[in-house]
Amino acid sequence: MTTTTDASVLTARFQETFGAAPDGVWQAPGRVNLIGEHTDYNEGFVLPFAIDRTAKIALRVRADSTVRMLSTFGGHGMVEADLADLEPGSGEGWSRYPLGVAWALRERGISVPGFDLLLDSDVPLGAGLSSSHAIECAVISALNELTGAGFAAEELVLATQRAENIFVGAPTGIMDQSASLRGAEGHAVFLDCRDQHVELVPFDAEASGLVLLVIDTKVSHSHADGGYASRRASCELGAEILGVKALRDVGVEDLEEASGLLDETTLRRVRHVVTENDRVLQTVEILGTRGAANIGPLLDASHVSMREDFEISCPELDLAVDTSRANGAIGARMTGGGFGGSAIALTPVGQEQQVRDAVVRSFAEAGFTAPDIFTVTPAAGALRLA
Repeated sequence: MTTTTDASVLTARFQETFGAAPDGVWQAPGRVNLIGEHTDYNEGFVLPFAIDRTAKIALRVRADSTVRMLSTFGGHGMVEADLADLEPGSGEGWSRYPLGVAWALRERGISVPGFDLLLDSDVPLGAGLSSSHAIECAVISALNELTGAGFAAEELVLATQRAENIFVGAPTGIMDQSASLRGAEGHAVFLDCRDQHVELVPFDAEASGLVLLVIDTKVSHSHADGGYASRRASCELGAEILGVKALRDVGVEDLEEASGLLDETTLRRVRHVVTENDRVLQTVEILGTRGAANIGPLLDASHVSMREDFEISCPELDLAVDTSRANGAIGARMTGGGFGGSAIALTPVGQEQQVRDAVVRSFAEAGFTAPDIFTVTPAAGALRLA
């Protein structure tokens, strides 16, 4: 998607499309997860940050229950629905996300009216940067304000999770919407997924002479498919066998005992989650004391764990990580739910171009689709623009 950078442009286009001015313009960012993958639904720890790529919506409430939605992204016509007819599984494509949010708020007793909506987003689709949650968080921010619901961020997080889990059918945790709703410029969001406690952790790669490259492999993924769900089921089975509420309650020191109780596959799934939680805690400590230039080995170890134990990488992601590391990145890992999407590479500024060129060359030599490579910085969470 190509985004308009000015809320006034989106406002004008909304008025042209719907014949009246919107009630406002809201935006919510995508996110990059610095470290902590598949720990969120295990009540563990994650360390994402909101990025400077956003979904913007112009929205106007209606006097009836009709919803009309249009995206600036070409090829999609006007989507129409009636809120009275919404049920899980309704809608198609991107329209499921605004409809799911409206459904989840209505389920919580909020009187959500119909609305007209124009979407404009530059969060890459299917890249593991949470383009869907960016849409949901922009919409729920608008509806929370315009209906007078007045929910705090923690409640909005749970409502968007329910929209994803029940309405869309994707068994995701609370990380993505927490980053999008609660992010802050120059900081990562250290989130305890058991109680939603958040600490903002300084993450300033630039001050350490680094850039964070995102390498979008162009291998599209979907959380609503079987791979994600089967990993979650393995984690729940592991917790049940080990007699704990969630894998959050298993420590690295418990893995030896667990190896005698779990089958090989379940053990590997559990081992990833347990060691990944530990890596998140180590990363937070290092960022607070020694800075971003010292977290590279933890990023590397995270990728190995996802590749070997959780088995959610793919050849394109592995190539992006390995090539980045071989050409100057101090740490690299896949980010997001896996089975495609993006890798991140923490790279000295002076070697950024070398890493970029090497990755593009390696993908061409392997016969893969050319990747999209760009930098991201920690940005503000969801907000009203106009």
